[in-house]
Amino acid sequence: MQAVHTAFLLGTGLFWTAAYVLLIRTGLRERTFGMPVVAFATNFSWEFMFSFVRPPSAVMQGINIVWFCFDLAIGYTVVRFGRAEFPYLPDRLFLPALAVLIALAYPGMNYASEQFDEGVGAITAFGSNLAMSGMFLAMLAARRSTRGQSPGIAVTKLVGTACASLALLTDPDGAPRYDSALMYYLYIGCFVLDLAYVYAVFAVRRAERTSRAAEIPAQGALQH
Repeated sequence: MQAVHTAFLLGTGLFWTAAYVLLIRTGLRERTFGMPVVAFATNFSWEFMFSFVRPPSAVMQGINIVWFCFDLAIGYTVVRFGRAEFPYLPDRLFLPALAVLIALAYPGMNYASEQFDEGVGAITAFGSNLAMSGMFLAMLAARRSTRGQSPGIAVTKLVGTACASLALLTDPDGAPRYDSALMYYLYIGCFVLDLAYVYAVFAVRRAERTSRAAEIPAQGALQH
């Protein structure tokens, strides 16, 4: 059981690392950010806390530190390109608003972890992940395109979170903390929303390709 648990932990690290790399690469290429800003703030806070303040097992601490470094790169895309995504917000307020958001996210994550999880990161991780999954869907709808997003991001996010769920369920030291109605709700909720996000991204990407294909003959006709 320990070997299976470790394998799922490594799968979590591998697929979520791939998701981070794709988020950063896509954001830089398309000059935007791929992770919703509120999700970035909670994610950044969680990974800082469980990398440096309350680190878990050696395997997960190493994974969390790697993720925190990727969060810094994602944060760069938010700072560099984020103003254009909020045209109704004055430019001078964007960075202060982002700083306040992160400053509020960290103590909120800390208090929730202490109150509901005895300082462990499971409930806060999956709770924020559930919210994040909904935010990715909302961002896709708001942008009405896959700008900053991709099928690869959606799939690696889905598989990485599924591996994290299975890692907790196979943790020999985790029961009954990870085998509860609340945790099953979070496991299933994350999976359902991530699956919906995968479907939505593929659907929007197909629509974009169809639209581009239709534009090419139209442009040729105009030239003649």
